[in-house]
Amino acid sequence: MSAIVIRRCQGRDELRACVALQKEIWNFSDAELVPLRMFVVAEKVGGQVMGAFDGGEMVGFALSVPGTRSGHIYLHSHMLAVRKDHRNGGLGRRLKLLQREDALARGIELIEWTFDPLEIKNAYLNIEKLGAIARRYNINQYGITSSPLQGGLPSDRLIAEWWLKSKRVEALLATGKNPVFTQQAAIEVPAQIYEWKSEAETRNQAQQVQERNREQFLQAFDSGLAVLGYERDSEGNGKFLLGEWDEKWSYASEEVST
Repeated sequence: MSAIVIRRCQGRDELRACVALQKEIWNFSDAELVPLRMFVVAEKVGGQVMGAFDGGEMVGFALSVPGTRSGHIYLHSHMLAVRKDHRNGGLGRRLKLLQREDALARGIELIEWTFDPLEIKNAYLNIEKLGAIARRYNINQYGITSSPLQGGLPSDRLIAEWWLKSKRVEALLATGKNPVFTQQAAIEVPAQIYEWKSEAETRNQAQQVQERNREQFLQAFDSGLAVLGYERDSEGNGKFLLGEWDEKWSYASEEVST
């Protein structure tokens, strides 16, 4: 991965490459693709379009757009894409860290994004490798999408909150480990979820897992818990670990502190 260059995208051709890579990875219908003009707008209005290039060829990108909540500016990272043959080497994390560097340089303290709670590797990256937390859950956020990766299920999403200057994130980047916390709940995702989603005969099993976990997340978040850890076992099963976050970062009100 050391030969791969990560930087802001430059010019329309590189933005077109983002659109093409998006289609390659998610296999969306044309109607559901984020179009070229949205990548152009993101650059113009204070968002981010970061690209990863291997020998001049785009192999990954990250797209974010600015938002506001309670008078605070933050970034919503809408897409993180890495070509299949370049995964599992830390490239996604490198793209996110470039987003963090750029955001901090502009005085932005929060990057948010949504992610599928049934995607085990992605959840591990978000929670364990980046230090994001999750304490909100959106049911069927995008409707039923055309992407085969969704398997025809409702597009439920967790909202990742990446508080860039929090003690949690700074400790993780310094030590490689998230701070210790008292676990109060766990929500499991079986490794077979991908197989179950991909076949019509077993899709009902995947939906049962989604519905069970949805209720557990909603109950946990209502009681004030947050996702603070994630485990994967030797068989590929995933487990969200929840507890009370001892930092007070929030844009739900005007008070933001550590």
